[in-house]
Amino acid sequence: MNLKIRLIFGIFCCLLVFSLPAQRVRWANKVISVSSEYSDPLLGLEFRALHILGKPSKYPAFSNSPSAWQSLTPDNPAGEYIIVSFDSIATIKQVAIFENFGAGSIVRVDGLDENNKLILLKEFSPGYALKSAQVTTIHLSSPSVPIRAIKVSMNSERVRGYSQIDAIGISDSDVPIEESLKLNKDLNAYSFKENLGKEINSPYNEICPVISPDGKKLYFTRWKHPSNMGKNKNQDIWVSNWQADTKTWSKAELFPEPINNDENNAVCGISPNGKTMLLNNVYRNDGQMEKGVSMSFLLRTGDWSFPKALKILNFKNKSEFSEYSLAPNGKILVMTTEMKDSFGGKDIYVSFWKNDDSWTEPRNIGQVVNTGESESTPFIAPDGVTMYFSSSGHVGYGNNDIFLTRRLDDTWLNWSEPENLGPIVNTPQWDGYFSVAAQGDYAYFSSVENSLGAEDIYRIKIPEKAKPLTLIQMAGQILNQDTQETIAGKILVKSVAGTDSLWVDYDPYLGDYSFMWPAKKAFTMQVVKDGYICRVEKFDYTTERNFKNIQRNLLIIPIQLNKQYQIPNINFDQSKAELIPSSYEELDKIVKILKDNSNFKILLEGHTDNQGDWNENMKLSLERVENVKAYIVSKGISPNRVRVKGWGGTKPMASNMSEERRKLNRRVEFTLQGD
Repeated sequence: MNLKIRLIFGIFCCLLVFSLPAQRVRWANKVISVSSEYSDPLLGLEFRALHILGKPSKYPAFSNSPSAWQSLTPDNPAGEYIIVSFDSIATIKQVAIFENFGAGSIVRVDGLDENNKLILLKEFSPGYALKSAQVTTIHLSSPSVPIRAIKVSMNSERVRGYSQIDAIGISDSDVPIEESLKLNKDLNAYSFKENLGKEINSPYNEICPVISPDGKKLYFTRWKHPSNMGKNKNQDIWVSNWQADTKTWSKAELFPEPINNDENNAVCGISPNGKTMLLNNVYRNDGQMEKGVSMSFLLRTGDWSFPKALKILNFKNKSEFSEYSLAPNGKILVMTTEMKDSFGGKDIYVSFWKNDDSWTEPRNIGQVVNTGESESTPFIAPDGVTMYFSSSGHVGYGNNDIFLTRRLDDTWLNWSEPENLGPIVNTPQWDGYFSVAAQGDYAYFSSVENSLGAEDIYRIKIPEKAKPLTLIQMAGQILNQDTQETIAGKILVKSVAGTDSLWVDYDPYLGDYSFMWPAKKAFTMQVVKDGYICRVEKFDYTTERNFKNIQRNLLIIPIQLNKQYQIPNINFDQSKAELIPSSYEELDKIVKILKDNSNFKILLEGHTDNQGDWNENMKLSLERVENVKAYIVSKGISPNRVRVKGWGGTKPMASNMSEERRKLNRRVEFTLQGD
């Protein structure tokens, strides 16, 4: 097979793809009743009945797992049972019970019809299990009556010790249910993985690669390397730069203090503009570390600030380890931690930034992603939607695989079903730390397979299906329109249709502002700066299919007394005078100017296009500014400070030959005046 064909084949099958019959498989989605479930005050929700829901977690590598249902006691003479329902009533030909551990305890399986009447599907004699873990299947010779639920009854004394059930599936097909879970095989998978070589990797451990959003810097962690800091050579951060001329990575260098110290150090993420670094652990002034997460900021000197701890409400971690990832807007923190409500081991949680510079109590993102096993190494892609993570609790190729899931809404609690990234990435060993750049071309991850020593860092060309959303990178400066001087300020970026927003700081001494935004979402940009008029600009790149870099300077106008300004984004429908809610944001800025400068007065002047009667247009222009005045007065400004004037269509600023141009004439202008 030539390389081109192999590449196409590899891209086609790199993700976990279910065969067509899998579309007819229904998995239990609700526990109706259960005789007992294992619990331990020292654990979270491990071994509970809820783990029987959905697809199996450990197939085909069956093992004793907290991600399965297990009864409270191992050998109950009274027997155990569980009743589970499905998303709809169905006529079935097949039932599959994934006996994950201690197989052989099932006595009988019944179906429940729509009237909850029990219908015997099969009875099991002692010794039916051929293995200690297996898929126990019931094949019905003819389609059953419609079934809404399945009851599994067990005699736990048949098998010494605990018995576990990982999942229950039903199907209207004769094709074995387990066929729907088969993973793709690719004997050439390794050839698609590129070891980054001796400039990055060594005989020691290289883990936790984090690629900067612009793809120009690679941060990673080395452990036990002779050049690491301190006598114990704990984990330290190293960095390499992309060399565009040779298309190679430079020889990695040890990152300086204070980011590295004698303790364990790791980069968790880099902001889209490359000026904020998320770091594992809390840095104490005495050089010691505590559990938690910190941020460091790029200073004007080019150095990085001493890491500042993030204050997360009620953050507690029963696990020794934790990983973190920061969303591109800087206000959502995703983390792995083990808490009371964890489904098992470390789960993925989300925390939100609050205006008092603290973070909300972490919330579990739910059982679609989290399992009874441990989840780890989450990475929020620069699109703010796609998350890659590592888990041993979903069907995989090895003892820990990398998966992707996508955020379904703005709550950050609803996610798509995780997809295995396939044999190009995942191996029979431990795989994790998946990181992608904004361009969405390459991904970086850690693996031990065919490494130079311990874990190494690899990269692959990302298959289309695994790519994050196409991004637009905006960069530029904030300029005074009158003088063309650069001005420090904040930029508010907002989704036109959704609630997503982003604040971007601009400091001329640190170079251009920069941020990234999903191309499929139209957005607005506006500079927020006291003493300046700042127009909202709308951008729409929804037709873009590839990463695009846009250079855009934003112009702001300094406010001066006795100078006329148009109120940005205040336009009117033809022959209408009513203010629409989208106008309020702009008017609130004028209100703020008047409140901050109590000696200022304001003149509002209204204009129309030239369509219709001259006298009616004069009346309409006055009605418009009267409505603007009424809004300003309603916000606490004295009516004596607001004068109005209507000009009708006598002062056009654009041609009246087309509607597109005429609407520019339907405007309100203002002039600030002193006492």
